[in-house]
Amino acid sequence: MDKPAGQMVIPADKAQPDDEVTMKILRDQIGQQVHPIHRLDRPTSGVLLFATDRDVARELHFAFERHEVHKAYLAVIDGFPDQDQWNCRQPLAKNDTSEAKPAETHFRILQKIPPELTLIEASPKSGRFHQIRRHLVFDNLPIVGDYRYAEIKRCDQLGAKYEIGTRMLLQAKSLKLQHPVTKEDLTIEAPLDPLIKKLLPF
Repeated sequence: MDKPAGQMVIPADKAQPDDEVTMKILRDQIGQQVHPIHRLDRPTSGVLLFATDRDVARELHFAFERHEVHKAYLAVIDGFPDQDQWNCRQPLAKNDTSEAKPAETHFRILQKIPPELTLIEASPKSGRFHQIRRHLVFDNLPIVGDYRYAEIKRCDQLGAKYEIGTRMLLQAKSLKLQHPVTKEDLTIEAPLDPLIKKLLPF
């Protein structure tokens, strides 16, 4: 699926009448049960993988756990990085009471968006909670529209200036994996998010 920003992957514990749930939408479209393989944050758009077979779903879950799936994200960040490529290895804890665990994300610049923004690719080597978003904040390069981790006033300023509202500009762009049945190498890629495309100078 190419998940739109604002949809939840699975139903919330306390569901609201206006909740849009990707799993339910897909189930109704194809008329059969689906199994989510991984998650995306509600404000994140892009590639989301489901299975229609429970055994296949189990194999895909194992592939993600073994880090055999290459994930690539696009993000528009506030600022210009000092390096064309870099790694952030800041350990991350899920919450204030849990222990920080090793985490690594590789970043590279794709295009500068004058006068103040940059389009980057992010490739997480681990799967910690909000890893890409938190690593970029640690590097003082927050994602545009990330109201959870960036400054709210700055998010409002950029949202108004670039006419993107309150959207967070993070997209799951592609997944590279081996099909669990045919063993074929697959690359699943989403079209460029229209709101990110809108900001690119060319």
